Amino acid sequence: MEPIKVQSEGGLNVTLTIRLLMHGKEVGSIIGKKGETVKKMREDSGARINISEGNCPERIVTITGPTDAIFKAFAMIAYKFEEDIINSMSNSPATSKPPVTLRLVVPASQCGSLIGKGGSKIKEMRESTGAQVQVAGDMLPNSTERAVTISGAPEAIIQCVKQICVVMLEAYTIQGQYAIPHPDQLSKLHQLAMQQTPFTPLGQTTPAFPAGLDASNQASTHELTIPNDLIGCIIGRQGTKINEIRQMSGAQIKIANAMEGSSERQITITGTPANISLAQYLINARFRDVAAMWNDPSSMTTS
Repeated sequence: MEPIKVQSEGGLNVTLTIRLLMHGKEVGSIIGKKGETVKKMREDSGARINISEGNCPERIVTITGPTDAIFKAFAMIAYKFEEDIINSMSNSPATSKPPVTLRLVVPASQCGSLIGKGGSKIKEMRESTGAQVQVAGDMLPNSTERAVTISGAPEAIIQCVKQICVVMLEAYTIQGQYAIPHPDQLSKLHQLAMQQTPFTPLGQTTPAFPAGLDASNQASTHELTIPNDLIGCIIGRQGTKINEIRQMSGAQIKIANAMEGSSERQITITGTPANISLAQYLINARFRDVAAMWNDPSSMTTS
């Protein structure tokens, strides 16, 4: 992957990767005769489009490039699918045109950002684009990812993909802008990441309370101790990550100043038991993401 280029006006020209899950028939439509359709899509969009090998009924189509190239590739795919629908209707008695449907493959750790607190983000996407957006409750088989299904007119789908890309970019850690752990910190990262709370992942708008947890609204306080050299993972660039965790959990989160001679920092989380557990879940998910990125250096340019 190409490294990130910072443009002069301060914007980020980020190389992003989006993956789609497609049936064999859809893949055939994208490839075209002798591969002509996919070749034209690559040339016209400027995006890299790779299609997984194999005869299994479901294939992965990976689209990589700067965001504008990704949007062009998505537009071409959406319009191609619409063309296929129109062609199939000419031989059928159906009068209403079914919507175009695309299935994105999204890391489960980013689905919380797509859904938003109380489902606010996904609702906003549906209302502002006119597309239907569904995040699968279960992970894909043998995977830590979920399917995000988008349905609607091609124009609505393209607008929706743009918004999803923005959310994913916000969720990514950009190398050089966050504290990236030194390799010998990895064991600490994994240790912290394994401190799972009993909550289910963020696919649910109101998580179920674990047994015995007081579900009252009475505020309480919980403290965590984080190594100094990993605190940057939680804070994020200019506090973006910690603010996101505050907003999504509804908890107050205070990070103590570094104490001279101490290698650790205290994090104080205040709120209802639900707020606290959700904040802990998000902090642990953050460590898992960073640990995973450290293990896969190829993802470092975008995540």
